[in-house]
Amino acid sequence: MVSKLKIIPLGGLGEIGKNMTAFEYGNDIIVVDCGMGFPDEDMYGIDIVLPDITYLKNNASRVRGIILTHGHEDHIGGVPYVLRELDVPLYTTPLTAALVELKLEEHGLLENSQIFTKKAGSVFRLGCFTVEFIHVNHSIPDSVALAIKTPIGTVIHTGDFKIDVTPISGGMIDLTRFGELGREGVLALLMDSTNVEKPGHSDSERKVGASFDKLFLGCDKRIIITTFASNVHRLQQIIDVAAKYGRKVAVSGRSMENVLRVATVLGYMDIPENVVVDLDQINKLPRSKSVIISTGSQGESMSALYRMAYSEHKQIKVDAGDRIIISASAIPGNENMISRVIDELFHKGAEVIYDRHTDLHVSGHASQEEQKMMLALIRPKYFIPVHGEYRMLVKHAELGREMGVQPKNIVIAENGSVIELSKKGISCEETVPAGALLLDGSRSGSVDSVVLRDRHRLAEDGMIVVILPYSSYDRRLIAEPEIVTRGFIYVKEAEELMEELKRVTLESVDACAQQKLHDWNSIKLKVKNNLAGYLYKTTRRNPMILPVISEI
Repeated sequence: MVSKLKIIPLGGLGEIGKNMTAFEYGNDIIVVDCGMGFPDEDMYGIDIVLPDITYLKNNASRVRGIILTHGHEDHIGGVPYVLRELDVPLYTTPLTAALVELKLEEHGLLENSQIFTKKAGSVFRLGCFTVEFIHVNHSIPDSVALAIKTPIGTVIHTGDFKIDVTPISGGMIDLTRFGELGREGVLALLMDSTNVEKPGHSDSERKVGASFDKLFLGCDKRIIITTFASNVHRLQQIIDVAAKYGRKVAVSGRSMENVLRVATVLGYMDIPENVVVDLDQINKLPRSKSVIISTGSQGESMSALYRMAYSEHKQIKVDAGDRIIISASAIPGNENMISRVIDELFHKGAEVIYDRHTDLHVSGHASQEEQKMMLALIRPKYFIPVHGEYRMLVKHAELGREMGVQPKNIVIAENGSVIELSKKGISCEETVPAGALLLDGSRSGSVDSVVLRDRHRLAEDGMIVVILPYSSYDRRLIAEPEIVTRGFIYVKEAEELMEELKRVTLESVDACAQQKLHDWNSIKLKVKNNLAGYLYKTTRRNPMILPVISEI
């Protein structure tokens, strides 16, 4: 008889992004979130990083559904790619569903997808699991935590959350329900670890609105504000303060336009009449009466703000008559891109306000005191920190111990860990495949490790192409080899080295002739190996070497 619950994180542990966790009991599997990650700087040419879903594909007949906690990319960005591999229904809240539908429509998958919309407080059954949506505060509306009732006890997954006592809309996080579940008894708690290094409480979103008010007051410049497209509450506050000071608002950036439209239709935003205008109209207004809300808070090369900074935007020209407000914090790894965009905006003469000390951004994640409150309310038997880099998970485990969870009942897991829970105890000994699937924009398939390694070598040491003109009649070399370098060395300054490379190539060809090696692959391999050995010995560099045989 089955008596163990398996919790299998497939993404989101030891990293920020590509959140995905499987819950398995008996013949049933449910999946929480389906996110994407952003590539590191050394992932050349990679646009999207996805979780490895090999385990789910191997058990596709047992997967009952995917549950999405909220509409951020690190929780829903992988949906179109995963649904190509798995034919399973989605369960989520109305705003998240609408954002997912936009993605699926773009990928041509909407018609054949099943999306079931549930509101906070809803309870539904998937196989042996009963799932309850619990309202939480976050930087996007319709965010929920999950209470997952299993045959051996209740597991709570907080999703991304904070405790905001003065939220812009939607009401305060449902602490009462968490307390009720805690009193009933909670087997395990999976909690957002992102801000575990920050003491105190996360500030309310309303603090940003007060900062906007100060920056609008007395300003006679055009105001351009960039923020995360999904931050509906931030968009609402910008529009409200613009209306207060008699300004019109235009939006630049497709993702921003989509979110504004969807949030307005669903009633998550209340836009005053005649405040929002088309971007074409904004240039006809006095600068002191206009506001532009733009994508590009992370310095993305295709974003509206980036195009403004580099004079590539067709409708907006930035100059000294602009005040640009960056209302977002940098996602780790994006700092350099943002800095370059800010520098370009300064070159244009614009006033750029980006200092984090001006309260232009608040986190959507709980800090230490909020995390302590959740632990105190829920009082779980087992505690599993999730959603964070490894040091965050370790510090969150320490916080759990401070709040009374027994050390033996806390698991710091990794992607692919199989966490087994029973009424007798918790263990984490097995693993499943849980790497990363790397996608570039030019193809629907993944970029494997060999291709990425080659890109590293090209970026770090360059490339040498050796062209060998051979007779197609008797397979003899009929002219000197031609050597072309890219990203390795400037030829005119290294004539001696180039002559040595030709010498090594000719010696390699002669050796092949003496050994009676006449097939092209053997000759190319000999040339490549001998050149690689010589170059590393003399230059300590390891360029990519591509011998090319030209038959004449």
